[in-house]
Amino acid sequence: MSRPVPGPGDAFYLPAGTDDDGREVFTSTAHTLGPWSLTMQHMSPPSALAVRALEALHPREGSRLARVTVEVLGVVPPAPLTVRTSVLRPGRQIELLSAELLAPGADGTLRAVVRAQGWRMATADTAGVTTTVEEPMLPPAQGEHQELPDVWVPGYVDAIEWSWLSGSLDESGPGRAWGRPRIPLVAGEAPSALQQLFCVVDSANGVGSPLDVRSWTFLNTDLTVHLHRAPVGGWTGLEATTNVGPDGIGTCTAIVHDEQGPVGRSAQVLLVRRR
Repeated sequence: MSRPVPGPGDAFYLPAGTDDDGREVFTSTAHTLGPWSLTMQHMSPPSALAVRALEALHPREGSRLARVTVEVLGVVPPAPLTVRTSVLRPGRQIELLSAELLAPGADGTLRAVVRAQGWRMATADTAGVTTTVEEPMLPPAQGEHQELPDVWVPGYVDAIEWSWLSGSLDESGPGRAWGRPRIPLVAGEAPSALQQLFCVVDSANGVGSPLDVRSWTFLNTDLTVHLHRAPVGGWTGLEATTNVGPDGIGTCTAIVHDEQGPVGRSAQVLLVRRR
């Protein structure tokens, strides 16, 4: 299976205007696909698209998203996605925001396939008491390229530049890897630092998998990211570890980095199955 190389002008999504209710609509490109099937998107691009919507929802200076939870309500098809947003809990210092991605079902009716909720908090000066217990990762330049498994569908995994520090797609156990998008999230836009992070962070279960991807699938049903500081953009580093239970369910957790050091942690629940 030949692997596509993203070219100039490529993106995960193309703007497709708005619907009758004024909601944004996006065309999904082939770069969102995989790695498990030609009929489903990798969850990183939809998660990043939902984060884009949260960031754009009544933005205000002196605040940022501190936690985002993405729930996968169904297969995200390579189809047009409609974005619906709301404020669930307004507040001066703390707000709970919601963004949903809607896709057409078999009968053409729109249904929610992704629901993201984010706590947006007012910021304050705590530079004098900054504390980080995790050590920074080695820089991306010290990592290495790895060939992707042929069993993985071309698309998303080829649209990310990867640099591996430890672990491997052919080894079991924890992994440490950097990733950064080769293409924008939305055509014609420069993605924010947080959008760039979410273009990568859902891949933690692949970076830290103890299972051979040729024999096993391990799809996540959710993604939660807590951020103790705002990321700076560019490369996103993942120190990922996965635990698999005896009944087909696992969990993956990761320390999330940018090139200045740790920025937060992620967690996923996994549905583990033999191919």
